[in-house]
Amino acid sequence: MGILHGLRALAAAAVMVLAVSGTVQAACSDSRVDLRGDWGSARFRVELALTPEDQARGLMFRESMARMAGMLFVYDRTQQLGFWMRNTLIPLDMIFVDETGTVVKVHAEAQPRDETVILSEVPARAVLELNGGMAAVLGIEAGDQLRSPAMPQDGSVWPCD
Repeated sequence: MGILHGLRALAAAAVMVLAVSGTVQAACSDSRVDLRGDWGSARFRVELALTPEDQARGLMFRESMARMAGMLFVYDRTQQLGFWMRNTLIPLDMIFVDETGTVVKVHAEAQPRDETVILSEVPARAVLELNGGMAAVLGIEAGDQLRSPAMPQDGSVWPCD
């Protein structure tokens, strides 16, 4: 419970800083993803998984991940996506995003080593994996918006500057 409380406190502090300063202002970067919703906005440092090899490996075998970090998987086309947790050692939240950058599904607290396939249920273009519990701490939900230069910019609800 102590780790989750610390995670919530850090995330709340990050949201408060962003809420006070307004929306996320800095230009887009390949190493960051911005999320915004009714709860405010947040920035995560991310690794990109763009190749089939990177996507197959994902966050497997990692024993930890920084609190405000994640991995963004971006696919060439919009489709139903499925993920599992084989060889993944840390709990993850999976944020499924369509081609406009709109969050279409949040799967919270995917369990380490579970081989149950987690489906987007609707067509998606990308998945942002965050530390398990982060979506609940921030209030991330369907309808929120994500921006990244790795995502299509034409038709984006929140394009990069």
